[in-house]
Amino acid sequence: MSVCIALVVGAGRGHRFGGEKPKQYSMLSGIPVISRTLSTFSSHPSITAVRAVIHPDDRDLYNDATSKYDIENLLEPVDGGKTRQDSVRLGLESLSDFAPDLVLIHDAARPFVSHEVVDRVIEALATSKGAIAALPVYDTLKSFDGAHVTGTIDRNGLWRAQTPQGFHFLDILQAHQNCAGTANTEPLTDDAAVAEKAGLAVQLVGGSEENVKITTMEDLMQAERTLGGYEQRTGMGFDVHRFCQGDFVMLGGIKIPHSYALDGHSDADVALHALTDALLGAIGEDDIGSHFPPGDVQWKGAPSELFLTGALDLITDKGALIVNVDVTIICEAPKIGPYRTIMKENIAKILAIEETRVSVKATTTERLGFTGRKEGIAAQAIATVKFLWTR
Repeated sequence: MSVCIALVVGAGRGHRFGGEKPKQYSMLSGIPVISRTLSTFSSHPSITAVRAVIHPDDRDLYNDATSKYDIENLLEPVDGGKTRQDSVRLGLESLSDFAPDLVLIHDAARPFVSHEVVDRVIEALATSKGAIAALPVYDTLKSFDGAHVTGTIDRNGLWRAQTPQGFHFLDILQAHQNCAGTANTEPLTDDAAVAEKAGLAVQLVGGSEENVKITTMEDLMQAERTLGGYEQRTGMGFDVHRFCQGDFVMLGGIKIPHSYALDGHSDADVALHALTDALLGAIGEDDIGSHFPPGDVQWKGAPSELFLTGALDLITDKGALIVNVDVTIICEAPKIGPYRTIMKENIAKILAIEETRVSVKATTTERLGFTGRKEGIAAQAIATVKFLWTR
């Protein structure tokens, strides 16, 4: 079987996109654009490995975009150059030690490429030196002088080039190296143009209307609409801990001075326990005790934010996002009001969501029941999670 490596090129700055973050790292229904692209190639059975070419200043953005997702066969990224042409050449040269038979070159900002399009490109390489995904031009084409239409262009035989563009590795590597240093004086806008200049025959295969390139903010908004639906689910959690000897309680991950402590196997943070159960409930998982058994010695005295991050990991693994969380602490004492804001900030930090998506409230039971008798603290929580329709 041929060794085929996908080279995903995302070293550009996206000046037409606007904003401070390059388009390939923008969120598309909660998942970075580049992560979607890398995952498509990673999951293709004919792709041996995937390598991204990134801007040297984007290493942290890249790590954030890939660390949360299980992208198999992902090689370490390499830095690109000043132009796309330079970036592709550098990416190809970085693959020399792997000596692949075939290479597919793809834009990071095309997150909707399908396995079927990838198949067509790879299959064409059995008989051709190069192959690109493309679509015929159906719209009437006009030339324009900046003010008026100057003519109509014959669209017969015209095609819109897409990526991936596939080649035999040594051929396209040599072709790019022959063009090194010419990107500014003689720019070649895609890799097929580089291949053509080297005399390599390039075959066209059917692309897809869905295989759009995100260039502007409007493109990203349209992509959000294209992804369409999502499903929201809500979970509820409730927890109670009695008081014991001590001089502080942990609530919402914050140490609050008090005349008692809360009794529990971990740090007994009743608020985070209720919230963890709510998040687990929203994704159809078992309760906190099933994932973090109270009899397990490793959780003895453990900070409860570990349970919350464990729930967050499960949510991320399911391709879901936290929409909002709402925690209510029920007690006569200590007073929660002075600590509400810092609790809210801490929970938002743990869950990696905006503070506006977190609510922390407190109430009493008007001195009724065990909380009214100051025997312990209860907490309840509600969490809403959005399941994305990903490709």
